[in-house]
Amino acid sequence: MSNTAELHYDGKIYKLPVLVGTENEVAIDVSKLRDDTGLITLDIGYKNTGATKSAVTFIDGDEGILRYRGYDIEQLAEHSTFMEVSYLLIYGELPTAEQLAGFNNSITRRTLVHENIKKFLDAYPGGTHPMGVLMSTVSSLSSFYPNSLNPNRSSEEVDRTIHRLIAKMATIAAWTYKKSMGHPYMYPNNKFDYVSNFLQMMFGHRTEEYLADPVVVDALNKLLILHADHEQNCSTSTVRIVGSSHANIYAAVASGIGALWGPLHGGANQAVIEMLEQIKADGGDAQKYINKAKDKNDPFRLMGFGHRVYKNFDPRAKIIKTACDQVLNKLGVNDPILDIAKQLEQAALNDEYFIERKLYPNVDFYSGIIYRAIGIPTDMFTVMFALGRLPGWISQWKEMRENNEPIGRPRQLFIGNPRREYVPISKRG
Repeated sequence: MSNTAELHYDGKIYKLPVLVGTENEVAIDVSKLRDDTGLITLDIGYKNTGATKSAVTFIDGDEGILRYRGYDIEQLAEHSTFMEVSYLLIYGELPTAEQLAGFNNSITRRTLVHENIKKFLDAYPGGTHPMGVLMSTVSSLSSFYPNSLNPNRSSEEVDRTIHRLIAKMATIAAWTYKKSMGHPYMYPNNKFDYVSNFLQMMFGHRTEEYLADPVVVDALNKLLILHADHEQNCSTSTVRIVGSSHANIYAAVASGIGALWGPLHGGANQAVIEMLEQIKADGGDAQKYINKAKDKNDPFRLMGFGHRVYKNFDPRAKIIKTACDQVLNKLGVNDPILDIAKQLEQAALNDEYFIERKLYPNVDFYSGIIYRAIGIPTDMFTVMFALGRLPGWISQWKEMRENNEPIGRPRQLFIGNPRREYVPISKRG
């Protein structure tokens, strides 16, 4: 393979470096294109633009491959925990038993939040979307830890901030739910692991101890692992570009939460449940909506099927389908919404129309079903996504800072009015 590409423009030939990644991905380096030629590239939505070099996550959408730091997602989901995967993403290697114990201990000791956080939460009006509460509260953490505003901190100080954010994110997320329900806040219980502690803060009551079902804990662990990172998506790119200005990590992550909030990004699993509720309200005839989805003249689309990245089966869906079945069987949930979901799933897995178009159920389909089954309300789904994605955002922010990447500054192709003279208001119209 040639290590250069040629651009023929205005009678000249410009040679552009061709770079090859670890997994044989090929990129034309146009970093100096504007300096050399005066040209920019136009790539609306950055669909073909590599904005960085990253060693965190690899995706091959055609082959259905997802790896964190070189490890297949299937192995991590089967053998690891969310805390272990968080360590892997942030520090680049799987931890030793001693390193993992230290990591868990550091996070456990930081799960409490300042009491004034409750005053913030109480000030929000009823019906406030949990993502708005989460985003603003995470951003406000910088006011409680002003040292985090210093962009030139030591690695030890950065680690403390990272551990603090992971710890407090779970507490804030759970309290956001409690606020929406009008329930008293539950404080962290440090005898529990990260996921069990989160569940007891979500569903526990002060009058009795809450012990999460091990099947639910395992399923939620897997869900958080599967959502932990996904290359340079909308929210991750947002975190990196905000962080490139040397904004503190709380501000950068809050910006990622804002990007994830959008229905085109983090709201997909919520859209699945809303679709199922629509089918139920219309009589619960799943086959009717399967037929509508197959009718090219019908605007209805099945939510939670297929994926813009994975052209084959979403590898995360294969893993979480098993966990979904285990949760439904263990809890014995009797919910017509979930019955409709199972009918749609079977149709997609067996109907030639869906098989030929590779419209298989994706991770959003199964995650929405699991969240509903364990009692998490629909408007909290994206908060759960953010909790899982947090270590990915942190690892991408950390990588960007450690590589001393320049501040993000995209170009544009201006298509507005050329220069024109100002006309006094008395002479207009």
